[in-house]
Amino acid sequence: MCAGLIGYRSLTKTGQARRVGVYGFGAAAHIVTQVARFQGREIYAFARRGDREGQRFALSLGAAWAGDSDTLSPEKLDAAVIFAPAGELVPLALKAVVKGGTVVCGGIHMSDIPALPYELLWEERSVCSVANLTRRDGEEFFALAPRVPVRTTVQTFPLSEANEALDCLRSGHIKGAAVLVPDEHLRHA
Repeated sequence: MCAGLIGYRSLTKTGQARRVGVYGFGAAAHIVTQVARFQGREIYAFARRGDREGQRFALSLGAAWAGDSDTLSPEKLDAAVIFAPAGELVPLALKAVVKGGTVVCGGIHMSDIPALPYELLWEERSVCSVANLTRRDGEEFFALAPRVPVRTTVQTFPLSEANEALDCLRSGHIKGAAVLVPDEHLRHA
């Protein structure tokens, strides 16, 4: 639920942007891609360098293009959403958006954003973050999701393997979302 709502709120912060870049193709991005396509938008998916599986996954969900996060898309973007916790993506995303474009930092946390030249903000580009979800976000998203219809892809891990799940997330080996489930012996307790 968190990925859907944070993704939806991040997407709404892009306004009516037609070409949207999504940096970090995981739980939220795979839902946002479906919603954006339903709304008639184009998604340009950026996955970590060399993550061909993640890029194929994005294309299978209807992304117009998929590539490495450190490359530029073939088209200028109207907006970008960064779900990856990597502050170094902010200057790259700013470089990718048009005059007046918006970069939304949609993650719960992010490493420091490096110094960047003013020219990346110039021409009224803006950077904002998503910190809170509202009741309205939930109502809107839950009304929209069945119409899309949103289909989630999950990989489950027993609770006792939470550290392994985190390692898989950090290394980009999760397609969609990672979900922790009770260990088998806990289900019978």
